[in-house]
Amino acid sequence: MKRAHTWLVACWVATATVYAWAAADQDIVVHARKEGAEIVVDVDCPVRAPALTVWDVLTDYDNMSSFISNIQYSRVQERADNLLKVHQKGNATRGPFSFAFDNVREVRLSPFNEVRSRLISGEPKASAFTTRIVDVGGLIHIVNSGRYTPNIWVPPLIGPALIEAETRKQFGEIRTEILRRGERRGAELTSH
Repeated sequence: MKRAHTWLVACWVATATVYAWAAADQDIVVHARKEGAEIVVDVDCPVRAPALTVWDVLTDYDNMSSFISNIQYSRVQERADNLLKVHQKGNATRGPFSFAFDNVREVRLSPFNEVRSRLISGEPKASAFTTRIVDVGGLIHIVNSGRYTPNIWVPPLIGPALIEAETRKQFGEIRTEILRRGERRGAELTSH
């Protein structure tokens, strides 16, 4: 009985925390859902910045740990034209749940509008995502979709909600870096 009560309290705290985090970056649309053992994630993140600045940030794997808080290490291990092998380590935490990852991904770049990545080794069990840069009437949208199979059990309802909150936070940090670099480039151009 005590274990069930503790679980319910943890779920309530996590749910309340998700709603508080969701208040930030409201215009970043994230949908996560379970399909069997897989988690399917779709993101639409608008950003008012030049497409090349967006591309530079999305493909800056060697510096990602400096602007995405759940990534502790990120390096390009190999590069052959537009095919990369990227090693990343990190830890995503939301409420009572924590998900550590250490993986190598194959990343295929289609400059300057699409990035496809798939897991080669590490955690989670499987993962494949496509990120596109789409211009909609002068406003850039970062459109990300994919699926992964986690190594841990993801509880229904609260699990996808926590994944949505963590993903929204991550894309908010990416957008912040895009805007920061855009402002820096603008300042450099006006100073010359």
